[in-house]
Amino acid sequence: MSKSERKILIVDDDEDILDLLNYNLSKEGYKVVKAKDGIEAVEVAKKQLPEMIIMDIMMPRMDGVEACRQIRQVPELFKTHVIFLTARIEEYSEVAAFDSGADDFLSKPIKPRALVSRVNSYFKRTVKKEEQVGVLEMGNLLIDRVSYSVKLNGKKIMLPRKEFELLYFLAKKPDEVFSRDTLLKNIWGSDVYVLARTVDVHIRKIREKIGDSYIRTIKGVGYKFEPSNE
Repeated sequence: MSKSERKILIVDDDEDILDLLNYNLSKEGYKVVKAKDGIEAVEVAKKQLPEMIIMDIMMPRMDGVEACRQIRQVPELFKTHVIFLTARIEEYSEVAAFDSGADDFLSKPIKPRALVSRVNSYFKRTVKKEEQVGVLEMGNLLIDRVSYSVKLNGKKIMLPRKEFELLYFLAKKPDEVFSRDTLLKNIWGSDVYVLARTVDVHIRKIREKIGDSYIRTIKGVGYKFEPSNE
């Protein structure tokens, strides 16, 4: 898929930032649509079905976290990348953002070249992951990369994109221990700055949905998937 076929929704209540994002992403060849707050973002996302959303957190009427939460409830937007723009780096806001289904952060002030590089990197990784399709079945747990779906005892469970990719990555190599740094590099990429606790947050959310028995914590090392603990 060419860049001109990839649609990006940009969301910010600051017109200057919208203009900056629009100029640089359009110049790179992407198709850009806009929204000025969270409510409008949800409406536009449902109509336009963008492959990526770059959205401010602090906005009037509805903030980015709540907008992301609502967007993730739309099946057609399940695979959409959501990247937050923020000047806030407090732990609680980061955890809330990832809990809502965000993939990444971009800090303000925005550096255009870094922005374009980050966007290009995400789409390159998407192409590679789409080529690695497959279904993993471990007893009562089924993980389907084709439909990005998980079933436990025949019941479908919805996981946000990063939670799904983390579970799939671990399940592909059962009983192999992965450090947090390795998981960050493979799931978020080496060019994305996220803290190690991000992995812990996502593992906790996965366990809340599929139970504690599948992913084991190896103290001082990282995590591993254990299909025998069903």
